Amino acid sequence: MTFAFVSSVLLFLILLWLVLDFQLGKKKHLSIVSRNETAIIHGNFDIFTHGKKLFADYFHELRNAKKHIHVLFYIVNDDAISQEFLSILKEKASNGVEVRLLIDRLGSWKVKKAAVKALRAAGVQFAFSNTIKLPYLFYSSQVRNHRKISIIDGEIGYLGGFNVGKEYIDEEPSLGIWRDYHLKITGPSVNFLQSEFLIDWAEYAGKNLQANSAYFPALEGGAVRHQFMPTEAHHLEQNYLRLIEQADHSMIIGSPYFIPSNQIMAELLAALKRGIQLTIIVPFTADHPLVQEASFRYLRKLLRAGAMVYQYKKGFYHAKTLVIDDKICDIGTANFDKRSMFLNKEINCYIYDPAFIQRLVDVLKKDINDSEHLTLAELNKLNLARSIKEFIAAIVSYFL
Repeated sequence: MTFAFVSSVLLFLILLWLVLDFQLGKKKHLSIVSRNETAIIHGNFDIFTHGKKLFADYFHELRNAKKHIHVLFYIVNDDAISQEFLSILKEKASNGVEVRLLIDRLGSWKVKKAAVKALRAAGVQFAFSNTIKLPYLFYSSQVRNHRKISIIDGEIGYLGGFNVGKEYIDEEPSLGIWRDYHLKITGPSVNFLQSEFLIDWAEYAGKNLQANSAYFPALEGGAVRHQFMPTEAHHLEQNYLRLIEQADHSMIIGSPYFIPSNQIMAELLAALKRGIQLTIIVPFTADHPLVQEASFRYLRKLLRAGAMVYQYKKGFYHAKTLVIDDKICDIGTANFDKRSMFLNKEINCYIYDPAFIQRLVDVLKKDINDSEHLTLAELNKLNLARSIKEFIAAIVSYFL
């Protein structure tokens, strides 16, 4: 038996295992997941587009916490700002504030055992979400908790695209200024963010705290009408389809990764055919291999159909938003890609307040002014290296 034959058999068995693992894991996930969304509720909103301003405000609120801090992030790194963040949590826990920190196991792989031990020694209640586990090792390695929410004293909530690391405060030279959208929320809708955190906490830390009324204070109403939409396992695709179908005249999509599903792509092309003005903002600079090349085959089709595509050039564009007719806007943690649609746990906020939507549209106009118009001619230029990358990206686009 030759080495080549044995190697081929082993490769076939590995590929077969990966396919079976993924398909069976997905089937199991779909069988147990349920939809969870709020009715239209009210709150007060502020929006941050720059990391240094966000973290100055966020750290200030953390330091002023009196009762409890609940935090969920996809990425916490091992750098100066991450250490400051963890130090604040340890200090608050040491002073008697209840602190719970939940971070994604793979996204926050730089948080080592020593750091976890120090957090727990200071009194921080800590858990990793979405650990790789049997029986579906490959599938569980792909399903990430991409949510980024914080709730302070049950009164202040944060939700959006920023994680914790130096790149998010413009200290990664290869990416430059980090452009993102992150919401600060007050009012009764913060109770839903609290509940959503506690659902994830119960799943991964094994402690159900939903019945504790101390985490759900009575809060005064706010002016901004909105809904929260937690999603996983295909729910996000259905939400996007519903939003796109509602468009009467215009759509703006902002995303660092533009890799839509076949159904979403068909709906976008149908929208263009019925006269909807579609504007897409994506980064000029990529932060991960192949994600940009994966987007090109979709962008070509949309450009041919009349879409306008802009590549943000004043740093790295990581914002996640969808604006429909200036009457609905979506800001949250989900990218406009297959991973967010089919694999990740995400949470988005749909906002129906005209004044806030106009505020976001003004932000988007500035981002477009800081972008370069991408043309079909540019994408169709002969480029062998790019063509090879596009071919590879098309094969693995589900996992990018």
